[in-house]
Amino acid sequence: MHQSKQSQFLSHKSTKITATRAELALAPKQTVPELSVQGIPHTDLHVSEIVQRQSHTNNLVAAIDACRKPQFHPAFLEEAYERWTLLMTEERQKAIWAIYVWCRRTDELVDGPNAVYLSSALDRWEERLHDIFNGRPYDMLDAALTDTVYNFPLDIKPFRDMIEGMRMDTRKSRYDNFKELYLYCYYVAGTVGLMSVPVMGIAPESAASAPTIYNAALYLGIGNQLTNILRDVGEDATRGRVYLPQDELKQFGLCDDDVFSRKVSDGWREFMKEQIARARFYFDQAEDGASQLDKASRWPVWSSLLLYRKILDAIEDNNYDNLTKRAYVGRTKKLLMLPLAYTRSVSVPSLVFN
Repeated sequence: MHQSKQSQFLSHKSTKITATRAELALAPKQTVPELSVQGIPHTDLHVSEIVQRQSHTNNLVAAIDACRKPQFHPAFLEEAYERWTLLMTEERQKAIWAIYVWCRRTDELVDGPNAVYLSSALDRWEERLHDIFNGRPYDMLDAALTDTVYNFPLDIKPFRDMIEGMRMDTRKSRYDNFKELYLYCYYVAGTVGLMSVPVMGIAPESAASAPTIYNAALYLGIGNQLTNILRDVGEDATRGRVYLPQDELKQFGLCDDDVFSRKVSDGWREFMKEQIARARFYFDQAEDGASQLDKASRWPVWSSLLLYRKILDAIEDNNYDNLTKRAYVGRTKKLLMLPLAYTRSVSVPSLVFN
């Protein structure tokens, strides 16, 4: 798209969406024990609504909505896709790349030059999102996502929820309990799982229900974000941010000052053991779902799952010092992990899904 269109976009008001947005509830519908690995029930997050809308046969959606099909010169899209390589079919590679780029650009709004004017920037970004879903991309990268929206039955709500996660990140630097932290993790990472399932596809031989697989994808996003938080505790502390449940810190005799002082005490190690166990729980829940995806899509998902588990292992190897050390997985370990990920990816989905 031409740069001259920028001012037109900034003043443009997107068409109102007829469906009313379902508001996310902070309070769960059931009592959650302290230190529970469970978060907010998915009914409160309205995941079932997303699953229902994204589970329609795409050909039917395309037939009904053919008038919206975006018109691009083939070379325009090829330029957007040319640098992407993944371990799945070309069409899915391009779609996952388009989603990834949009998520990355959304995240950069918080840290980039627009951060000073973040509220208005996010509002404009959400308007731009609606334009993308209505076949009116602003630039080349938007066009890639518009093409993906046309080719796959993606719902707009996970994308809008991710923008809401960016808003939350500007308002909150502390989380009173895990229910609040889980909601943040859903916004900024669980949504990615919901965006990805329609692209990756469900294995034809899978006996699992679509909601079950979507829940597993959401759990993978939650596990990934919890792992990011545990890996980056020291780095976040330098920015005055603590993405840890405050009530659980207190249970171990800890507070923000212990995080900022970067002292790794016995209490900190015990606290970290509980946090790592919770992250692993979500990875365990995600495992069976990864095996229910279309065969062509499983390898990169399994690779991500195993890699993030290795980050948790690295925190343990550092004697739970994530205050002065940043856990990472070396290149050799990553390469050695790929054969195991491939072996898991070619396994036949189980007929009984727990």
